[in-house]
Amino acid sequence: MKEKPEKLEEGKDYTLENGLLVFTKEYLLKRGYCCQSGCRNCPYGFKKSKTGTD
Repeated sequence: MKEKPEKLEEGKDYTLENGLLVFTKEYLLKRGYCCQSGCRNCPYGFKKSKTGTD
């Protein structure tokens, strides 16, 4: 049986900015990997290329 994922807590795991969910650095570290989506608070140092030609 699959474990239920933890519920996200606003202010701890994410903030809402202009209606968008923005994950915190702490949450991204807890998640344990970089998704390479260019998250605003990426603790792994990934920066999305503006040209799209990484």
